[in-house]
Amino acid sequence: MPHDTERGVTDFAGQLVDRVGPVLAFLVCITVVAEISDHAGVFDVAGHWAARMAKGRTLGLWLIVVALSCVATTVLSLDTTAVLLTPVVITTARQAQLPPLPFAFTTVWLANTASLLLPVSNLSNLLALHEFDHWGGFSAYVRVAWAPALVAMASTVAVIALLHHRRLRGRYAVPEMPRPHDVVLLRVCAAVCVALGPLFVTGVTPAIPAAAGALVLLVTLAVRERAALRNVAVPWLMVVAVTVLFALVDFLRTHGLDTVLARVMGTGESTVDLLRVSGLGAVGANLINNLPAYLAAESAASGSAHRLMALLVGVNAGPIVTVWGSLATLLWLGRCRRAGLSIPLRRFTIESSLVAVVTVVAATVALGQV
Repeated sequence: MPHDTERGVTDFAGQLVDRVGPVLAFLVCITVVAEISDHAGVFDVAGHWAARMAKGRTLGLWLIVVALSCVATTVLSLDTTAVLLTPVVITTARQAQLPPLPFAFTTVWLANTASLLLPVSNLSNLLALHEFDHWGGFSAYVRVAWAPALVAMASTVAVIALLHHRRLRGRYAVPEMPRPHDVVLLRVCAAVCVALGPLFVTGVTPAIPAAAGALVLLVTLAVRERAALRNVAVPWLMVVAVTVLFALVDFLRTHGLDTVLARVMGTGESTVDLLRVSGLGAVGANLINNLPAYLAAESAASGSAHRLMALLVGVNAGPIVTVWGSLATLLWLGRCRRAGLSIPLRRFTIESSLVAVVTVVAATVALGQV
């Protein structure tokens, strides 16, 4: 009996590492890439280019931010958008002397709500992909994802425009090009950031190219400016917290949580049934974080591709009400603080609640029509 218990604990730990390890490795590595790129001035230069492209029109600049957020999230993943695009957006708004909050909010909301279209768009999608193998794998995923994904993006943009339309009017003076302190470091960082996009959609585990990029930048920084290495912040506390949450959810699943959730989430595939699944997914994600929430409800929603996608709608587009609802939101908040931007949490929560409800409902209704 002791040997069986020991073997069970070992198997549990092994399964936890297999599923959670790549997620946390990606989180650490992409944060290192962002930290060094920020130090090199990549975001300052990218912000200048965005401001020039909009030709002094505030609405045009916001639409560029919308497009970049949607494309970056779809192709690079929501965590990459939160880490790499947030500093660009804040810097751009400040260079143009515009209020940065509407642009920062746009980034974090779309980082979450635009993360449905491809498996790489969200780590929860990657966790779910093996379940879609029952219905055709990648093609089955895209077949049920395209409609709710597009509606989620459009709904989010519409709500943002309604909430912030007054601040998105007018014009601004295009700022001068910032001068980097180390051109070589800037070019290497920019090359790594650009290369990560295609590498993330090759099908390899996202943690692998992220780790390679982080290694290249760490070596480059060590050669060019060794003293700056000590300023590279790594979110170890977040890694520990997420690991504990995953372990807790897996423990609860083996002690009856699956049965309870299966009873609560039902079994149907009507629009009302799908709204039930997505709504519960969103609530769970805001309570404990979207990745553990997905794992907790996966078996209760895995009876069909539509039910599983409804769960993804809830845990991807819904967890923006609480700042711990998704890793992307936590990363975004960290980048905002590193950039010196204070986020009014009461306002953020109220506006995020409206975005979440509209987006989750609209995307789920669209899923019911596929």
